[in-house]
Amino acid sequence: MFDYCEKAIDILKSRRVDFGDIRIVEKKEQGLGVKNGRVAAADVSHSLGFGVRALVNGAWGFASSNELTPREVERVTGLAIEIAKASSLLKSKAVRLAPEPAYQDRWVSPFLIDPFQVSLQTKMDLLFAVDKILRKDKRIKSSIAYMDYDHVRKHLATTDGTRIEQVTLCTGGGCICNAVENGEIQERSFPAGNGRNMQQVGYEFIDALRMEERAEQVREEAIALLSAPQCPEGKMDLIIGGNQLALQIHESAGHASELDRVLGYEESFAGSSFLTTDKYKNGFRYGSPIVNLVADATLPGGLATCGYDDDGVRAQRWHIVKDGMLSGYMTNREFCGEIGLKRANGCNRADGHSSIPITRICNLSLMPGDWEYDDLIASTKNGIIMDNNKSWSIDQKRLNFQFGSEIGWLVKNGKITGMVKNPTYQGITPEFWNSCDAICNHKHWKLQGVVNCGKGQPGQTARMTHASSPARFKNVTVGVKAK
Repeated sequence: MFDYCEKAIDILKSRRVDFGDIRIVEKKEQGLGVKNGRVAAADVSHSLGFGVRALVNGAWGFASSNELTPREVERVTGLAIEIAKASSLLKSKAVRLAPEPAYQDRWVSPFLIDPFQVSLQTKMDLLFAVDKILRKDKRIKSSIAYMDYDHVRKHLATTDGTRIEQVTLCTGGGCICNAVENGEIQERSFPAGNGRNMQQVGYEFIDALRMEERAEQVREEAIALLSAPQCPEGKMDLIIGGNQLALQIHESAGHASELDRVLGYEESFAGSSFLTTDKYKNGFRYGSPIVNLVADATLPGGLATCGYDDDGVRAQRWHIVKDGMLSGYMTNREFCGEIGLKRANGCNRADGHSSIPITRICNLSLMPGDWEYDDLIASTKNGIIMDNNKSWSIDQKRLNFQFGSEIGWLVKNGKITGMVKNPTYQGITPEFWNSCDAICNHKHWKLQGVVNCGKGQPGQTARMTHASSPARFKNVTVGVKAK
């Protein structure tokens, strides 16, 4: 593959571009699903292609192809250069890249069991077994169990001298069921909202989920929700964890800290951010002193974990929020200089060979605190526990939000007293994070994968992981009026 890379680099150098690179991406994917006792998906796909970036006179050009031949590499590289030249005629500001050393490396994500080597019969037998358990009650009208795998091999070469091969393997799975009675529908899923969780590991992740053991609980909770009382309205202490807290981190901290969004490059499509650069330079309290949000591209099992990003920047770990104070952003080589950074922190990624890399959320986690979960419950006088996201809404500045969860449990005088359905909560991002007064310890700290983060024009999909322990937020507005 590097022979094709060298051809592109030779052309880029001979045309005297400011900077150039080529990414060759080979991707293999498998998606399996069983729905209501029947095969719903048994898909295998394979793709191979390359993309070339050229920086000429301070402007980008990009072109790609799924035909990997010497002649096509030459054509596409030339096209990227011509696009960059045309773009330079309209640029308002010249692109300047932060320096990064040249690397020659090979990085492979670790795994124990290659899911592509596990027999299709073994996988489908498990999915059918889980689906059968979900459907043991006639009130379950829809059920699905599924698995997803992907294997990606990427070669990156730059005019700076970088030559990197990276291989990643990701595995995911889960199940969902919908209970229906008297015109009402309630959904319950495992291990996350919409059923899906994923990690950058092998088939051992499916084994660890123990879906057959959890399917009965999923079914029974969906049925119990049909007759559960509605979530109360008013101000209560809110305890959230797992999938719901992952989405809270993602929407109100992850997207808010993408520096290209902060600078207005996403504003016409997906909005900007309230975390403006003056807050970074002058000091801004994003959350209470116990809130530490850490971005980490080296997190074992993280979906955004890598050796290097698509700028060729080595993976790093840094604070977005430290002791409650805004401390950093998600940056690439193009924009990091806007806040005085001499080096990017490695957040430039594309979702395939045909997409140009853009700034994406890295693995971003709420670091654990000191609380035992039982003590957290025992110290809560009037609260509600929520988990597994069901709906989300957040404004263009990532400031005002409302989220809904699949299930809630009331806490009265230190005891869990019962289940409630359709729980929701709302808030304003810095007020919400400043209300955080307790975070459980490392024993409860778990990874939650986000598999469908959309951004960019044309749109791209990225994955990342948000790890957390259950956390408590004081005096939060919960519930909406039932009509």
